[in-house]
Amino acid sequence: MRALLLLVLFCTLALQWDPVSCQKSVYRFALGNVWSSDRPSGVTLNRNGDECDVVMNLSASQRCEFVKNTPDCASDEGFIKYPWVTFCLFPSNLLPLVITLYVIWLFVLFLVLGLIASDFFCPNLSAISSSLRLTHNVAGVTFLALGNGAPDVFSAMAAFSHPQTAGLAVGALFGAGIFVTTVVAGSIALIKPFTVASRPFLRDVIFYMAAVFWTFSILYKGHISMGEAVGYLGLYIAYVLTVIVSAYVYNRQKHQLNESAQSSGREHEEILPSDSFRETQSGNIQADDGEEYEPLLPYNQSTAQIFLNAINPVDSRTWRGRHWSSRVLKVIKVPVEVLLLLTVPVVDTDKEDHNWKRPLNCLHIITGPLVCVLIFQSGKYGLYLIEGEFPVWVLTVCIGVFLSAVVFFTTTNDHPPSYHFLYSLLGFVVSALWISSVAAEIVSVLHLLGIVLRLSNTVLGLTLLAWGNSIGDCFADITIARKGYPRMAISACFGGIIFNMLFGVGLGCLLQMFQNNNVVMLEPEGVLCWVLSGALGLSLVLSFILVPLQCFHLNRVYGIFLLIFYIVFLIVALLTEFRIIQF
Repeated sequence: MRALLLLVLFCTLALQWDPVSCQKSVYRFALGNVWSSDRPSGVTLNRNGDECDVVMNLSASQRCEFVKNTPDCASDEGFIKYPWVTFCLFPSNLLPLVITLYVIWLFVLFLVLGLIASDFFCPNLSAISSSLRLTHNVAGVTFLALGNGAPDVFSAMAAFSHPQTAGLAVGALFGAGIFVTTVVAGSIALIKPFTVASRPFLRDVIFYMAAVFWTFSILYKGHISMGEAVGYLGLYIAYVLTVIVSAYVYNRQKHQLNESAQSSGREHEEILPSDSFRETQSGNIQADDGEEYEPLLPYNQSTAQIFLNAINPVDSRTWRGRHWSSRVLKVIKVPVEVLLLLTVPVVDTDKEDHNWKRPLNCLHIITGPLVCVLIFQSGKYGLYLIEGEFPVWVLTVCIGVFLSAVVFFTTTNDHPPSYHFLYSLLGFVVSALWISSVAAEIVSVLHLLGIVLRLSNTVLGLTLLAWGNSIGDCFADITIARKGYPRMAISACFGGIIFNMLFGVGLGCLLQMFQNNNVVMLEPEGVLCWVLSGALGLSLVLSFILVPLQCFHLNRVYGIFLLIFYIVFLIVALLTEFRIIQF
């Protein structure tokens, strides 16, 4: 619960929002930890102490019994106990089929995470930002960063919650960093060569280099103290303040230039009304386009019709125009969308009624808290009995029914109540917990795949988890670049990974300290961790040197260089993992 309160506190105190960029990705919020109570000192985070690793060295007949009697095989926080399913439910000769099913299941989980992020988590963050009336610069480096970095940060906190999966956090954060700064940035330069804004680029690279080298030094020491964990959060606050001050100075200089230009001649003054008129015309045209599907005559829907339309995720007007692949993905997502629509309220400030759906929003008062109770820490508290007799979930339902009835009989279908903005807070919390549960399943599946395939958590983090978290960013940034906004795309590349690194490590370790000791031991998994951190540091240093030498112009040659750099790094990392290359 402390983790959730920390996240809510951060969001309510922080900065800005960009609803377009928010549709990139989302992930995970780790809230629990299962550690031995008799651990002598510190908290050791390493894969080497995972007793479940040896299950593949046993005969097929011994694996099920071993999994049942080994605590490390049952310590994952997901709802599904994957080691038991793999070795007890399926015969050993079907292991390749099981691995294939897990890969498909991973794809579905990543798809669900993207859905929660784009349609539920991010819109509610946008509504909170609007309710707080935050400036664009302030909200951009907080709410936007949280929306875009949710997959990486939540996955890191999920991985840090267990010693067996801590390598996933290091691998995912470093792997996503090098993927974004090479593959994504290189793709943008290939598609749309451009000149990057010099000061923001240098600012972002310097702060990210500081975060990476700080993490490198902590891994070298092998432990992180509470002061260092808080320092990660402090470094991000310093970054935010730098962005705000830079934006203020830039806007002030721009304002002074505009004033001097207006006073210099009369011609410029005559252009401004023309531009304003053109903007007004454009706004009127857009307003007319928005009314294309409005009914010609006023039509009041019944309460039942409002409810049924609100939980229908398929737009019949656009269905026929979809590509067949889009239709297949939509069919896969429809059951999940319906479940999310029934449990997560969404406040949309762009709509006139702020997406007020009276019958559905009244139901959310019941289902939202109920979902929080049932999925928080895999339902640990949902089945808890008050004084051994009364279940917590029943009490939650009773209170929800009472509040729902009060709201239903004191509001109307046409106008949202004055407290409707509170639904955005409820939607934020519920969607964050959904993300937490889905991300816990992803970490559990990757942990199992590492056991079966004999792969370290680091290599799984820098490949599957990093790709899954970053692929949305990649396509979104490439799309933005194709539309003629490469500067916006490259800014999103570096701004998001700074947040991911600082909050992923800082908040993830801080939560472990609250639950255990004041020092968290970080033991890197062999040489691969140093190869990963060294490659990320080298790519940042090269960007810091080469981009200014090119007068901050990113051309196709530089884009090809970045892609080749990532391919070489990936080959070296995999050869190191399989001990073909030994340092």
